[in-house]
Amino acid sequence: MSIDFHELTAEDVSRHFGRRRALSKISFHTRAGSILGLLGPNGAGKSTMIAVLATLMRASGGTVRYGTHTAGMTGAALRARIGILGHDLFLYPELTARENLAFFAGLYGAADAHAAADTALARAGLGDRAHDPISSFSRGMRQRVALERSLIHGPRLVLLDEPFTGLDDASTAALVARLRGLRDEGAIVVLATHDLDLAEGLLDEALFLRDGRMVDALARPGALRSTYRSIMGRSS
Repeated sequence: MSIDFHELTAEDVSRHFGRRRALSKISFHTRAGSILGLLGPNGAGKSTMIAVLATLMRASGGTVRYGTHTAGMTGAALRARIGILGHDLFLYPELTARENLAFFAGLYGAADAHAAADTALARAGLGDRAHDPISSFSRGMRQRVALERSLIHGPRLVLLDEPFTGLDDASTAALVARLRGLRDEGAIVVLATHDLDLAEGLLDEALFLRDGRMVDALARPGALRSTYRSIMGRSS
């Protein structure tokens, strides 16, 4: 079964770990062609929200809808439309960049996995390193390969958890350009970050989280650092 969707909706999503509330009644709605930022300090619930949206973790309460679908209704067909880049890059260091990407393209059923890998490496600006093992790559280069790994099947929903960590200026600029390209192509991008300077001017919408609760939500937030300080200050 093949599915698609153009909206992502969270309705009162909560996640509890015993007596600790990692998320408490988070609600939002976003559409294809948008970049939604999850902003907040460590422990705010950003990574937990990403895991729930990725169907890697079940919500303790509430519902996530992918268009008209839910994870329980569609399972594997839904996950085939989701790409995620988290703290673990899920790359095999002993394999070359091309072998890594071809492996994942094959898992997603690409008709020509090696052609898909070559296209992904070109997008990452790493075509000249295709046959080098991942173990020889810098952190920034690995991150760029891992991003293409998460996008190689053309997902509708792209989930990124602190994707700027450890990147140099060139890799950061390449990532920002890639995210803007994904938005233009009609993806739904959800980006969890604490790097407000890099998020400035990139986000179409922002959710401000603190201690698992949504403090505020803004469309096209400007002056992000001062806005963040103001919002988080009144939540203390």
